[in-house]
Amino acid sequence: MTQEKRASLTAVMVAALRAEASAWPDAICHDPWAAQLAGEEGLRYAERSKRSFPPMALWLAVRTAYIDAHVRHFIEHAGTQVVLLGAGLDTRAQRLAHPNVSFYEVDTPQSSQHKQTQLQRLDGYPLDAATYVTCNFEHQDPIERLQRAGFSTELPAFFVWEGVTYYLTEEAVRATVRSFAEQAHPQSLLLFDIFSKRFVRADTGQQGDRESVQMVEDMGEPFRWGTNDPLPLLFEEGLRYVDITRFDEACLALTGSYERERMFRFQSFVLCAKQVPSILPPLHSVQK
Repeated sequence: MTQEKRASLTAVMVAALRAEASAWPDAICHDPWAAQLAGEEGLRYAERSKRSFPPMALWLAVRTAYIDAHVRHFIEHAGTQVVLLGAGLDTRAQRLAHPNVSFYEVDTPQSSQHKQTQLQRLDGYPLDAATYVTCNFEHQDPIERLQRAGFSTELPAFFVWEGVTYYLTEEAVRATVRSFAEQAHPQSLLLFDIFSKRFVRADTGQQGDRESVQMVEDMGEPFRWGTNDPLPLLFEEGLRYVDITRFDEACLALTGSYERERMFRFQSFVLCAKQVPSILPPLHSVQK
């Protein structure tokens, strides 16, 4: 398959890891479609990622479960719109489907086309679970593209930006945050994950981190942006509510476990908004 008609390699790798985590007896996330979407190629890259970073499947499970819990909480209390920025092979539009809630999946034309082709091959997957919107974050405004597809800036929305920011330039990150701040409904929320500068530069002193950074470079999708403190950037672009949770903290809430050797401290979740939201996800919303 040509590069122009396929999903990113990191997307199929993530799907394979999500499939593995979903099969655990004590699984904290569940995606029945992930294995078929990942395919053999995804499995190969997933195995390579675990050789460099053995807790990779757990890390991915924590990311999936943490974000799922926040999306569910928002839908239950306030939401009629969920936006998946850089959706990849994510299946939340089916897994978290809810009456009267519209899901929008935003991705590059290549990844969006590939995903829709793959979904057509899955028996029982509702192809109309999401509205598909194409966007290049480096050059285009995702909210403008969303509005053309029926998204309403007059209604609150939950924006998920999972596994994307570290592949973008800082300028693209700023532009997307600015667009959210200027155009989204004031009670909308944006949730994304970040890597530290040291991790992106492979400067943590850990061989596994250096191998992980090299792996994504070999896949043609190098890390480009990291931050130790996203607050200044978010403030400068117009946001006035920011909550930062380290992966270690999320893992502890979801699994009751902590191991410093996992090195989860170089990654964090960021939940932000233009103002203090009227509905904040309580701590128990991310627990099993």
